Amino acid sequence: MLFRQIFDEKLAQYAYLIGCEATHEAIIFDPERDIDQYLALAEKEGMTIVAAADTHIHADYLSGLREFAERGTRVYASDEGDADWKYEFLRGSAFDHVLLTDGDAFQVGNIRFTAVHTPGHTPEHISYLVTDLGGGATEPMGLISGDFVFVGDLGRPDLLESAAGVTGAMEPSAHRLYHSVQRFLGLDDYLQVWPAHGAGSACGKALGAVPESTVGYERRFNAAIRAADGGEEAFVRAILDGQPEPPMYFARMKRDNRKGPAVLGALPVPRSVAADELEALLGRDDVVVLDTRLDKSAFMAHHLPGALYAPLDKSFNTAAGSVIGDTESIVLVIDEENVATAVRDLVRIGLDHIIGYLTPVALGAYHEAGGRTATIREMDILELPSHAEQSPVHVLDVRGRTEYDEAHVPHAQNIAYTRLVPRRGEITTSLPIAVHCKSGARSAVAAALLTRWGHDVIHVGGDFDAFARAQGLGPAELPAQATT
Repeated sequence: MLFRQIFDEKLAQYAYLIGCEATHEAIIFDPERDIDQYLALAEKEGMTIVAAADTHIHADYLSGLREFAERGTRVYASDEGDADWKYEFLRGSAFDHVLLTDGDAFQVGNIRFTAVHTPGHTPEHISYLVTDLGGGATEPMGLISGDFVFVGDLGRPDLLESAAGVTGAMEPSAHRLYHSVQRFLGLDDYLQVWPAHGAGSACGKALGAVPESTVGYERRFNAAIRAADGGEEAFVRAILDGQPEPPMYFARMKRDNRKGPAVLGALPVPRSVAADELEALLGRDDVVVLDTRLDKSAFMAHHLPGALYAPLDKSFNTAAGSVIGDTESIVLVIDEENVATAVRDLVRIGLDHIIGYLTPVALGAYHEAGGRTATIREMDILELPSHAEQSPVHVLDVRGRTEYDEAHVPHAQNIAYTRLVPRRGEITTSLPIAVHCKSGARSAVAAALLTRWGHDVIHVGGDFDAFARAQGLGPAELPAQATT
């Protein structure tokens, strides 16, 4: 049996290519939308992808299931859950598809896959037991667990409510997850566990960085699973406590994966934008400049007016998806050798309209030639108290709620940077906004967005935790002079 785990570092996402070495047929599980990567890998391994399958309707990226269906590939998906969470683009369609319920099995070559309904993260979620019949096995060797069981954590059950806006969904989902855990605990300890995400994903709160595990190990050391030892109510309280705020684009991913993402086909190929085109582009309401430079201070010092900021690092998808809508046309500020990478990242979250790019060198030349650029003031967190004594500011803390509750500037407003767009109406101050996070990374993204909205912004960098420790402060006890 061929087994390949494919990792997307920015989305902390795992897809799985599993093939029968006797028939050279393969299946891909939980593919991302840009399926050319899997087709190339299969060809390299001497395999043909004859099937694709999802574990559930994803919230953090656009699935490649429809792309495979459009190619005539057979696709497998869940038919469990309630009527609101079905794969609408498959039901009643002419696609070669099979909708699965608990216990249904199918084969690809000499490998058998058995669907196991594991609701909680989502109502329709299924996992897949994998049995290598060609290798002589009569029992499964592993479980493709999707967003049900991670290494060290469980898939969060709150997303239908916190991301998709289904009021009252999180507690019933947490109860369903508890019962799915009981079923998981009935599996043999030796079974391998192959999750859909690792550390860095927003689909849980404490995911491990190890790429796979076993049922026995998770039974003993997975804190979320161990919480079930205290009974159902204790488990529900524990699993819902401290979940991070989901990025705003999660709701859109849920919607599009249910209805069927737009067919991508070939990746967009943005063109190089000439300096004399910038003024016209900057004047268009439907165009947004996305600056991807890693040096946030360089961005603060000089950037195109109204530009948004999302450095091309591990958080690029989360940052870009949190500040840009799927109907906006995007011009990137980016080194030419990184354009293809950024395009691939953006289309994975449905940001398809990437019309052009400008290199940092070209931006510098534009600025030197007198072209319009903007600046955002910066200060270190250590300067905030003295500055606030002299000039009133509104402190905006864009860390997560759990971080805020541990220690924050008194009277500071807390909105996680991933939720600024839907909560824009809550920012009503006329004072300059001093925006901070833990290190300056998330606040840099927020500062650009707030400036685009017309606020007078001061980006506050530096180590917030070190500042709090230096002051000898406990939760919520930072000095009052640090704010107004």
